[in-house]
Amino acid sequence: MGLRPWESPELTSWRRLPMHAVDRGAGAISLDDDHWRFQLLPAPEVPPSEDWRHLKVPGAWTTQDTGDLPQYTNWRMPWPDIPPHSPAANPTGVHERDVDIPADWAGRRVILHVGAATSVLIAEVNGRAVGIGKDSHLASEFDITDAVRIGEANTVRLTVVKWSDASHVEDQDHWWHGGITRPVLLYATDPLYLADVRISAPADGRLRVEVQVRHADGPLPAGWRVSGHLDGVGELAQDEEYAAWCVREDRVSDFLGEARLFATVPGVRRWSAETPELYGLDIRLHRPDGSIADTSRHRVGFRTVEINGRDLLINGERVFIRGVNRHDFHPLTGRTVTPGDMRADLETIKRFGFNAVRTAHYPNDPALLDLADELGLYLVDEADIESHDHAHEIADDPRYLAAFVDRVSRMVLRDKNHACVIVWSLGNESDYGANHDAAAGWLRRYDPSRPLQYEGAAKTDWSGTDIASDILCPMYASLDEITAHAASGEQTKPLILCEYSHAMGNSNGTLADHWAAIENTPGLQGGFIWEFWDHGILQRRTTGRPAGPTATGAHAHGVAADGYRWAYGGDFGDMPNDGAFCADGLVFPDRTPKPAMYEHREIAAPLRLTRSDSGHPSRITNAQHFRGVSWLTAEWRLSVEDGGTRTAPAVLPDLPPGASADLPLPHGLLAELPPAGAAGGGEAWLTLHVTTRHDEPWAPRGTEVCAPQIQVRERPAPAPVSVVVSAHSPDVDAEGLLRHPLLTCPPALSLWRAPTDNDLLGGAADHWRALGLDRLVREPVSVDRTDGRVRVRSAYPTGAGPVEHQQVFTPLNDDGLLIEETAVLPEGLTDVARVGTVFETVAGLNHLQWYGQGPWETYPDRRTGGPVGLHRARVDSLFTPYLRPQESGGRSGVRRFALLSDTGTGLGVRLDAPRQVSVTRYRAADLATASHHDELTPRPRCVVQLDAAHRGLGTASCGPDTLPRYRLGPGTYRWSWVLRPL
Repeated sequence: MGLRPWESPELTSWRRLPMHAVDRGAGAISLDDDHWRFQLLPAPEVPPSEDWRHLKVPGAWTTQDTGDLPQYTNWRMPWPDIPPHSPAANPTGVHERDVDIPADWAGRRVILHVGAATSVLIAEVNGRAVGIGKDSHLASEFDITDAVRIGEANTVRLTVVKWSDASHVEDQDHWWHGGITRPVLLYATDPLYLADVRISAPADGRLRVEVQVRHADGPLPAGWRVSGHLDGVGELAQDEEYAAWCVREDRVSDFLGEARLFATVPGVRRWSAETPELYGLDIRLHRPDGSIADTSRHRVGFRTVEINGRDLLINGERVFIRGVNRHDFHPLTGRTVTPGDMRADLETIKRFGFNAVRTAHYPNDPALLDLADELGLYLVDEADIESHDHAHEIADDPRYLAAFVDRVSRMVLRDKNHACVIVWSLGNESDYGANHDAAAGWLRRYDPSRPLQYEGAAKTDWSGTDIASDILCPMYASLDEITAHAASGEQTKPLILCEYSHAMGNSNGTLADHWAAIENTPGLQGGFIWEFWDHGILQRRTTGRPAGPTATGAHAHGVAADGYRWAYGGDFGDMPNDGAFCADGLVFPDRTPKPAMYEHREIAAPLRLTRSDSGHPSRITNAQHFRGVSWLTAEWRLSVEDGGTRTAPAVLPDLPPGASADLPLPHGLLAELPPAGAAGGGEAWLTLHVTTRHDEPWAPRGTEVCAPQIQVRERPAPAPVSVVVSAHSPDVDAEGLLRHPLLTCPPALSLWRAPTDNDLLGGAADHWRALGLDRLVREPVSVDRTDGRVRVRSAYPTGAGPVEHQQVFTPLNDDGLLIEETAVLPEGLTDVARVGTVFETVAGLNHLQWYGQGPWETYPDRRTGGPVGLHRARVDSLFTPYLRPQESGGRSGVRRFALLSDTGTGLGVRLDAPRQVSVTRYRAADLATASHHDELTPRPRCVVQLDAAHRGLGTASCGPDTLPRYRLGPGTYRWSWVLRPL
């Protein structure tokens, strides 16, 4: 050919077959196993030796101890060469194995299918070149009929070149791997075969199927025909004009035949994410004698997607898009994911209230689309295009024109028949240029039934109309920006953020604020959180290498086991790298949900519970778009601050989508509520625990769906405290430090937290360090003892002036100690992390009970998902193990808590108002100086933080910081708490 295929963007393939949507699973021979011979060469020009080892396929060689390790970069390329060049040091994997071709395949057309390879695939059979393919996330197929020997062993060699011109448009914020990452198989067809099937199934039930038939050896023969059968409906009708090629002698010169089939489905069951109704469809190619030569099985979902003004409509309804971005990822195998892995991903996504996935930033494994059809998820199907590092140059570079059109068109040709795909995406973060317009032009012509989107097209002009995007899909726009645009009168398209609320570390603050605005602002319709997974790779600490695909039992509940850790950028010696920026998911690498998932679940709840103005204390709303509530069941739980928890069954009314009704409260349950002021007469909350009534495809019966809550009694005002005689005054030394038998470190002022990823990347951590908040030094001012009380005044110098702090210790008549605190922050002390108290307990207190929000972690701007109630947990489980250690484990709205030993002794704290509290085994400084959890040593004591106020989390690692109302500024802060031995 005279071309170096790994450096020629004009060459997207050679002898690769056209993409199609025909099902070829039946009768195929899988080549997936660990019997592939393999060797890794330093460059494509180096010939293989006789030194072979074995490798598992599919599977990246970068996860199989080959010496070439994973590398993580976000936007920059791993090497400095400009497009389209690739580095001279270019790892090249040669994969080889023998396979027997069945004797009954004689006379048939034999096809080699390689599901995906990064980044250039060169295929050979029996020493003969059969084709080249690029695009690391779509299949390449090659006709190898003339190269195979039927009935005997054949050698298949797949050479994969890691870096190429194509790498410049696959710069996609994830680990760089090399290898074959999706299944490899062989299949056979008759010389005359089904070339493609295109299905149109709108919501009105009028099915239309277009079938293409090709002949591998010459003109189409006469007498062949196509038929179709739709389950539950019957045989499809034929368009005789398009079927004429099968019978007319004057059409035998055509190499491509087309047939059209029709049916109208009476009482059609429509497909949506809430009601994923599917019909089985069989397409058959018949020989002249009527026998079946070829078949293709499909599952059809009848649904319509359209845009009406500023609204994206599914089946005529304006649907909120509650989305998440998802990479193909696994902590052991890199980009290779099994159908079981994908099902587990999508089941988790469904259980936490998401109804949409953006396949960031490439077409996902085709099995995922089958599962999305089945389980019910809307997909934004994204082309394998991101040229982040060289976006401006490549967008208009004619050398990459073919690659753009090729990647978009092949995605559409493969996935066009999936009901789950509601929007096509031209790619991600690749600027905007002529190459995008060319791809959009092809797509609009081929498939006008779906809108397309591309964030870069509207990046500089949100109101533009003549662009390659039907949807305004900004990235990390602030709440003020999107609401202002919706109110401007200039909005021309639906606004659905392609990325927002960056889930890096302890994050996703203000999620509820965003959704309150979205649900109440015409023109705003949702968005996609970045992202689903933390891309931590399980790493053996002894070798620094990936744990490998056979590692078992090495991770659980987000924490890597002894001897392992979750690795991120730089942990494999990879340079350059972007550190922990790959740890930005809603689930840990073992798919354990992070606390933010529970926040989203409640925000996206199908049932909403509110206080009613009609005389009934509560009102319930069905927030779904298409489904009633008969699939749900519920139970009331009454939580009383001083009186435990009681339950009663709840009867859900028959509510159609969008409807509301008064929901009677459990009067018997409320009748047991002690009077306010009496024992057990504290504040009270009713929670409606909603679960699945029956097994769902994505969740077993009894899975909790949401837990909306209303308050039925306010917290009574605190009673006056009594002071014991001065002989029992608190033990406060001359320096003003409290000595207490249950505390090993006295209560001190705290204004800092171990920086979260948002704090670090958003600049707050630098601000705090500049002010000296991470190294506060207490300066005693005075100690005053009067009437049994001790009043301690202190000062804490900062870069903005001293913070005045006062503690008043008052002994109580029940062995308790009242601590009243005041902190005055000077005018220059802005945006601090917290204002509160930190102390440490004696060892042996292993259990926490608290009345407040929980049971999982909550923070001031991420607390919707934590119902108020009485919660219990082991102290060691309270800490959230974000991949890079940081502030975590906080609980919002805590009214009281107890720290107990295994025998039930310990200490109790009652707070003057609902406060932010955290109890962990680590000081803030411990967390701030560690890069991984295996560097941390838990303290035997408990480190307790009681905050009068705590800064919100925001999402500033990539996106807006927390809102102003969740920030802490100068002024006077007061809080008090009572400490008692138990």
